Amino acid sequence: MAGFNVRSVLVTGANRGIGLELVKQFLEKSNPPEWVFSTCRDPEGERAQQLKNLASRHPNLAIVALEATDPASIKAAATRVEEHLKSSGLNLLINNAGIVRPSTLESETSEDMSLVYATNVTGPLLVSQAFLPLLKKAAQGSPQPGLSCSKAAIVNMSSEGGSITNPFAWQFGQVVSYRCSKAALNMLTKCQSLGYEGDGILSIAVHPGWVQTDMGSTGSHQAPLTVDVSVQGILNVLSTLSKKDNGTFVNWEGKVLPW
Repeated sequence: MAGFNVRSVLVTGANRGIGLELVKQFLEKSNPPEWVFSTCRDPEGERAQQLKNLASRHPNLAIVALEATDPASIKAAATRVEEHLKSSGLNLLINNAGIVRPSTLESETSEDMSLVYATNVTGPLLVSQAFLPLLKKAAQGSPQPGLSCSKAAIVNMSSEGGSITNPFAWQFGQVVSYRCSKAALNMLTKCQSLGYEGDGILSIAVHPGWVQTDMGSTGSHQAPLTVDVSVQGILNVLSTLSKKDNGTFVNWEGKVLPW
């Protein structure tokens, strides 16, 4: 990861779990970004305390309010980030915010299907749209050829649970709305790769593994992967991505996964 120099990164859903660990590990790098933007619904709330603790020690960390299902909130967040960046663009957007609702085929509801889709699919779409001008600016201002996460990239945090070929961990939880949302997020990623490659922006979907987080717990079954190991792997993978990886679906170890 030595050559992985990102001038600016934004992580949504950054007040817990994988999002919080991504922020921590970016800040702890020997060559940290000039700006790390961490978004959450309520930066003043109790759930953002760990972020606030980090911000008190890291002047390059900015906590930004962003509700992924609220277009006005997303637009306001993009304006705030642009003010911080001044004349430069945003290099790396990590759409990490997501929700899961326990369900089976028999118990799934229209309300949960709609809510999970709005957060896990429409959210990343709207966030990417709002930050696209800043991503384009970063790509245009970069001397780097090709595509990379150091230049300009959208990383959508997906799940192998949304793989149609290999529906990961079905026996541990059906979570139908979540699986459907991640299959749709994978298609969004493919669409973004086709639409934004000409602008110099890389797009990829990443499965972080089955991680020991609030979202990763399934009753009596313990997730095998710690959040720090998962995020170390993710950052290693991001550092190696290039044009050949645009529009693919990979896991935290860099393995290409089936759609």
